[in-house]
Amino acid sequence: MIVAGIHTQAFAADLVAGEKISQSCALCHGQFGITSMAGTPSIAGQPEVYLSSQLKQFRDGKRQNAVMNQIAKPLSDADINNVSAWFAQFETELKKR
Repeated sequence: MIVAGIHTQAFAADLVAGEKISQSCALCHGQFGITSMAGTPSIAGQPEVYLSSQLKQFRDGKRQNAVMNQIAKPLSDADINNVSAWFAQFETELKKR
């Protein structure tokens, strides 16, 4: 029998570091990832893997946005994982109008 698994501690993000990095995101995306700016997506509660992938694409120039390319450019993989985990931890709720 072969069992495969991921040791979660090896991939654990540093939420304190993620919160610190998130300060540069807050102006557009909101303090906890809920934006009030038209045309800017809310990122709270998005899956960590999705946020990480998008930031890496901005950093590496595979996805183009003048603001996001500049913000993501200096981020290391660890920085991206930490800030992605920070925003992913928040639960959001959709409300009907």
